[in-house]
Amino acid sequence: MVAPMASQPVHANEVDGRGWSRIEFISDVHLQRSEDATYQAWSSYMQNVQADALFILGDLFEVWVGDDHLNLPEGNFERECLQIIRRTTLRLPVYGLVGNRDFLMGAQSWASAGIQPLQDPCVLHLPAQRCLLSHGDELCTDDVNYQVFRRQVRSADWQLDFLKKPLTERVQMARGLRQQSEALKATQSRFVDVDSALAQAWLTRHQCKTLVHGHTHQAARHDLPEGERWVLSDWEASAQPPRLQVLQWQADSGFNVVQLAA
Repeated sequence: MVAPMASQPVHANEVDGRGWSRIEFISDVHLQRSEDATYQAWSSYMQNVQADALFILGDLFEVWVGDDHLNLPEGNFERECLQIIRRTTLRLPVYGLVGNRDFLMGAQSWASAGIQPLQDPCVLHLPAQRCLLSHGDELCTDDVNYQVFRRQVRSADWQLDFLKKPLTERVQMARGLRQQSEALKATQSRFVDVDSALAQAWLTRHQCKTLVHGHTHQAARHDLPEGERWVLSDWEASAQPPRLQVLQWQADSGFNVVQLAA
């Protein structure tokens, strides 16, 4: 086993939820200061969520350029978001994994929020079944350019080099990468979805029947040859209609989608 980087917490690859009766899942909230309506909806949800556990499956933040941002006045918004999660963890456990926007969240951010970090993918044990949790971006194999980029930025060497740069430079680099991503999307002739064969292979490898993920922003339930996958919604309170969905699992009824009020 390779030891984790010193600045990173140990990420769990399994969670035992067999004693729980209600669990909720969210992802792709993309919190940012400029999207106050979405922030307010998310903040209200976090203060009122009633469940045995909450799972945040990546891209909670629109961008994350390093935990040291939290130590500066410019990090007030992010600190407040983490404090909201911390208050929620006083009532129920909150688990999380990173996405393609906030993959640089490190030990300081996880600890200050009280989030229990997960590996991607992670097995969730439920009564009578096993679920596989992922952000989902690694499964979009047809997005070849992104997969090359993903392998680069997820490497320890790239991250160490990036985090050594001045914070202002990192912010500019992140903005440039975001603009490149949007420009690339504009040239794509079709939507790039999860590869179903790979999704099924993941389920088979981990002995699961259900995959829950985000990333694609295309909320839906899909049948697989030997299972199913639930895709989480992104969050945008100002959209018409608002996109503020939560995936809920209950022991007596299984999975269902809950639409929150804006």
